[in-house]
Amino acid sequence: MTGTSGAVRWGVLATGGIAAAFTEDLRSMPDAEVVAVASRTDASAQAFAQRFGIPRAYGNWADLAADEEVDVVYVATPHSAHREAAALCLEAGKHVLCEKAFTLNAREADELVKLARDRGLFLMEAMWTYCNPVIRRMTELVRDGAIGDIRSVQADFGLAGPFGPEHRLRDRALGGGALLDLGVYPVSFAHLLLGEPDRVQADAVLSPEGVDLHTAMLLGWSEAGASALLNCSVVADTPQTAAVTGSKGRIEFPRGFFYPERFVLHRAGHDPEEFTAGAAGAGLRGLQFEQAEVARALRAGETESPLVPLDGSLAVMRTLDAVRDRIGVRYPADDLG
Repeated sequence: MTGTSGAVRWGVLATGGIAAAFTEDLRSMPDAEVVAVASRTDASAQAFAQRFGIPRAYGNWADLAADEEVDVVYVATPHSAHREAAALCLEAGKHVLCEKAFTLNAREADELVKLARDRGLFLMEAMWTYCNPVIRRMTELVRDGAIGDIRSVQADFGLAGPFGPEHRLRDRALGGGALLDLGVYPVSFAHLLLGEPDRVQADAVLSPEGVDLHTAMLLGWSEAGASALLNCSVVADTPQTAAVTGSKGRIEFPRGFFYPERFVLHRAGHDPEEFTAGAAGAGLRGLQFEQAEVARALRAGETESPLVPLDGSLAVMRTLDAVRDRIGVRYPADDLG
């Protein structure tokens, strides 16, 4: 399909809540269509296909990966299956958009990146925040010196739950805990602005199952002279805001910083300036921005997105690994390398 003007043909792998939201937003795209869906069971795949009018439903992942009419697969499984599902599709010659956190650990992420690069296939972590037009405008302003040199970043993402012991967020085997589900957003936000930190400190409250219920992180960048204070939680409804403070001003995001519609720039001697880029659209979550980036890259023949580069996703996974090392959270897959 590279270089053509036809619709991008998507396959959706998994049928949970994020897969449904992704498919809903994808239906708003004029140059995209979902042509197949796969689940571990026929019943789940058929129900999802019927719900969204998808022509083909598979009760196993391999049949989706082998579907010759699928250009790119969106992997929407729990973190614990990201590597298996994405690798299956890449080995079958499919381009892949894989949900975040990219994998359970940096080793798995590195394996996927090497596989995609060896095969010359497109691979991208579904970090929709990076594709959001408001976030892109913010990074332009920072790059152009609007707030001077960055001194600190603050961001948090927490949900009150409650999530019982049976929930996937409490399941070690599924990569449960606050960090990979929610903490990936504050960590990725800090990485977007400052890159990979050279200092990582963290503290957490762990569940009886051994996953993090609440994690506080302090990241440092020695050369830049900057730090980031980040929090994530599955036991507390945090503000879900973010702020970037520089030597000449600061930028503040309201609740929902990871899919924002606006931010405010504060500078000495100036009135506060509000920047917007329009709403995601009626009934949409904002996932269409990453969908559009995938389509653009595929049509351009690119195997990586400059908005969500693979080296950046690898760096984020290394930071998440470092945080888990500090707080004492290990997943079964960590011992398989």
